[in-house]
Amino acid sequence: MRITRALRIGIGALVLAAAVSGCGGGSSETASQHAAGGKLTIGIKFDQPGLGLERKDGTFSGFDVDVATYVAGKLGVRPRDITFREAPSAQRETLIQNGQVDMVVATYSITDERKKKVDFAGPYYDAGQSLLVRADNTAVTGPQAMGGKTLCTVRGSTPAQDIQQYFAPGVTLREYDTYSLCVEALKSKAVDAVTTDNIILSGYAAQSPGQLKVVGQPFTMERLGIGIRKGDKESRDRINDAIQAMIADGSWKASLERNLGSSFLVPAPPRVDRY
Repeated sequence: MRITRALRIGIGALVLAAAVSGCGGGSSETASQHAAGGKLTIGIKFDQPGLGLERKDGTFSGFDVDVATYVAGKLGVRPRDITFREAPSAQRETLIQNGQVDMVVATYSITDERKKKVDFAGPYYDAGQSLLVRADNTAVTGPQAMGGKTLCTVRGSTPAQDIQQYFAPGVTLREYDTYSLCVEALKSKAVDAVTTDNIILSGYAAQSPGQLKVVGQPFTMERLGIGIRKGDKESRDRINDAIQAMIADGSWKASLERNLGSSFLVPAPPRVDRY
């Protein structure tokens, strides 16, 4: 499984590199223009239980998948006409900029640095950074306890660096291409903890009851948004309207409860930006 996923991600990186160099490329049309034609390509995670997960039969499940499908429906695109494409953290901006996807719905935190390259609709969820540890670990209760321990996160993400900078300078950082590989390393005791948004970690904990647990109160605020091409105001406004509708009609809460289990406490919905 590890080799297969690594090969998949490596091949994806080569395809993106080819697009950048002019050997390939995506469409120059906006998300709204593609939707008017009845089809959309949406970047999601393939390895995050409860959020974006590829099933064995090739279908997809999770809160991000539900958000993407709902938004596409509001743009006039049926579920069967959506193409889901894997969007690893380190490749999300490139996929959008090259037109390889129309939007990215992949636990994508809105940051000022990323907004230099892409635009965001949303947020559709307000998350907070936490830690995932083995269920028998009583030593790690929060970020301050990570000194002298090994912490895993993914390339293209910043949570582990935040812990090193603000909470535990003596922590050892280890990076993988996906969170699923971090979780495998955690289970095999190659690392002591995994850090990212609490909603992502809750999905992994729910998938491995009795093996893993989320610890520590969220110690950052991460606003998850839908990434689109820079300057595409029409699509951003329409996606924001769709997010508001999903929250208002109860679909947002129902999706969280369905995908993350009864033990997950659904927070208040986010306030969608209008700018």
